[in-house]
Amino acid sequence: MSNPTPITNSPPLLQRCFFFDAIETSYEITGTEGRVPDWIRGAYYINGPARFERAGRQYKHWLDGDGMVSALHFTDHGIRFTSRFIQTRKLQDEQTAGSFLYRAFGTAFSGDRLRNDVMLESPGNVNVCVWGGRLLAFGEQSLPMDLDAQTLETAGEFDFNGKINEVSPFSAHAKVDPSNGNLLNFGVSFSLRQPMLNVYEFSSPGALIRRSRFPLQLQHSNHDFSFTSRHVVFFLSPLIMDFGRFVRDRVSVMDALSWEPEKGSRILVVPRDPKAGAPFEVQAGEGHCLHLINCYEKEHELVVDILELDRPVYDAYQLMPELFVCAPRCSPVRYIVDLETKQLVDRQAMTYDLCSDFPSIDARLLGASYRDFWLLSISASGRQGSKFFDQLAHGSWTDGSVGDVYQAPPGEYLAGEPVFIGNPDDPQDGLILVQGLNPAKDEAGFLLFSAFAVHRGPAVRIRLRDRLHPLFHACFCPRIET
Repeated sequence: MSNPTPITNSPPLLQRCFFFDAIETSYEITGTEGRVPDWIRGAYYINGPARFERAGRQYKHWLDGDGMVSALHFTDHGIRFTSRFIQTRKLQDEQTAGSFLYRAFGTAFSGDRLRNDVMLESPGNVNVCVWGGRLLAFGEQSLPMDLDAQTLETAGEFDFNGKINEVSPFSAHAKVDPSNGNLLNFGVSFSLRQPMLNVYEFSSPGALIRRSRFPLQLQHSNHDFSFTSRHVVFFLSPLIMDFGRFVRDRVSVMDALSWEPEKGSRILVVPRDPKAGAPFEVQAGEGHCLHLINCYEKEHELVVDILELDRPVYDAYQLMPELFVCAPRCSPVRYIVDLETKQLVDRQAMTYDLCSDFPSIDARLLGASYRDFWLLSISASGRQGSKFFDQLAHGSWTDGSVGDVYQAPPGEYLAGEPVFIGNPDDPQDGLILVQGLNPAKDEAGFLLFSAFAVHRGPAVRIRLRDRLHPLFHACFCPRIET
């Protein structure tokens, strides 16, 4: 993929969001503005890249940085913030050497290393999930890291009690089915000959229910998936990985990717139980999907909701820190597939078309019928110059629109997946927790919004002592009363 020509735009001050030394710390929060509701009890976790330079070398791409997990523990005595780097093999080796050693998603250099000469050594910097009594941090195409849920200390790689290994392709977007507590995930086995899609389902940390493998026509670079009670669903965009070039020519993943819209996009529907039928595909235009919103079934129809971009967004993640110089347009889109005829029967696109990402819903409704979703957007989409997320938007499929929007003040930014925290005493009430950044003041923290009226602005500001990088995916684990 070609890189956009950087256009300097000084007001965003994005370099101050990325190029600094992150601090590992743990302390009680004292700088809170507004009242945190008494019903919020539990832990919020967020993961993302947080080191972009070492020994004079800087990474080029937002996805390159070393993973750091931060947590907010909401207790009867207040809020405790903790932040630690994930002690991956990559981080430990590079700390010992005092320099970068491994190839990254967007950065390759002479003499760089791969794991087993075929895959990136993961920085573990994308996602985090609480499952089976464990806190797991995920990078792309690699084993998750097992962390202590209180201290965030790294126990090591987690291989599901030997059910997968260090070369098993395992994506960063593992998901928990709230109907049965099972963990689902996938991974693409890239190959010079036949790429394969691997689909996993675990009922507990050591219990692999099934691992299914399906051949793919193309070497799709696929980041996310969704599921229903009966199916696992993929939106296969024509963003193609040249695996031979990655291995033979030793280029970065970014440089091995090509956008080939003429090959079209497809929705791949895979039965969770392979005995229930065969997978099938339907044509779905030429757009790109980085993240799905949710999927569910009603009678014989499959509803597939995605954020659809007019082209991939990865090239907007570089050259750091001039991000989103060329920000692709994006809309929430609903596809409806007839499961009996295996045909696409409808496509509904919302008119909201800013560059957006990190869609989220109430996690209790994953795989089921739902109405509301939240996402981050860039208000300056379409304008030249570097820019960043500065809107929190709330959409509803009831009226098919994104009409509830919070616009951050000039110079302030939002980051990370907006996480819904439901009121256990009122199913119609909830809050959205998201990261807030003010680089001009070197301030960072977290913001709490009324979930169904985000336009009113943050009801609570949780201020941190130190700066924090813009992070990626997050989750909230309610405290379980005993």
